[in-house]
Order: sequence, then structure tokens, then C-alpha cells
Amino acid sequence: MNLNRSSASVFLIIFLFLAGVLLTGFFFRELSNVQSERMNAWTEDVTGECAVVLTGSKGRVKEGLALLSRGSVRKLIISGVYEKATLREIYPEWPYYGDLNPDDVILEKFSQTTYGNALQTYTLVQALKCSNLVLITSQTHMYRAYKTFQKIFPKDFPIIKRTVIGASYKTDTFEEVEEAFKSLFYSVWTY
Repeated sequence: MNLNRSSASVFLIIFLFLAGVLLTGFFFRELSNVQSERMNAWTEDVTGECAVVLTGSKGRVKEGLALLSRGSVRKLIISGVYEKATLREIYPEWPYYGDLNPDDVILEKFSQTTYGNALQTYTLVQALKCSNLVLITSQTHMYRAYKTFQKIFPKDFPIIKRTVIGASYKTDTFEEVEEAFKSLFYSVWTY
């Protein structure tokens, strides 16, 4: 089959148009998934052996420490911590939690991405011999984080969502769009 330049250009334009339509469809699917996550930290009680806080937005560490102080979890992993940070620097309110044992909080300092959080947390969960995990992150981040953790952990390992409010109660449209793009990328490379 011999195509001239004009036919090749038309074919390329049609191909790019269809690829754009397909990518737009995938993007809006991911945006819908991101927007479908609901905050449940105020409405549902959870218990588990271990919990992981994915650092990022305000309120996540506080929620993890609250679960630990109530005895809802026995170990708390704070994942994605700056390499030189201490627990007191991360959460200065620590002394107000009374009898909490600092040995029950593990600062994971190697991961820099959600995928890295999942890999490092899985290693720690195995070492701690936890039979389930409470995943604590923001409403906007939960869809991608949960899918990533499901991919890394064994299929039958219970992962319990603990969704907290991010920077504000109402999610920001820009933040949702940004997260949808990240989720689209992760859907290709991670899950």
C-alpha cells in the first residue's frame, strides 16, 4: 500500500484525535474515581493491628496518633518522613498524648512517592507481623494510595481505608485534577 504525504497526514491527524479522545476518557474516569472517595474519619470507627500515615497534608499524623492512643491500632508507621526529622519535629503535640510509647511509632524515611510508601510499608508490616493495615491519607489521595497498596500487598491482605480531610473540608478542583493525572499515570505503571 502506497500512501502519499497528504494521506499520511490525514491518518496521523485521525490517529492523534482518537488517541486524545481515548486519553480524555481515561482521565475523566480517574477524576471520577478520585472524586468518589469520601471522608470517613469522623463517621466510622476502625481497628487494626498496624496503621500507616502517608505524609502530605494536615491532619493525617494527628489521626494516626489518635488511633494509636485509643488502642485502635498497636503500631503506627508514618511513611515518607524527611530523613532527619524526629517525631517531636513532625508532631510537636506528642507530649499531650500521655502514655504513648514512642517505640510504637515507626518513622519510615526512605520513600518519596506513593509507590515507595507502599513498598516500604509492606516491608515494615511483615517485620511487625501485622495481619491487617489501616491506611490513613486525605480524601483526594485515597483512591490512588489504596489502589497502589492493593497492588503491592498480597490480594487477601486486609487494607482498611481511613480517609481524613486534607487542607480544607471541601476538596479543591485543581487538587482533584492534579490527582487524576497522577492516578492516570499510576494506572499505566503501577496498577
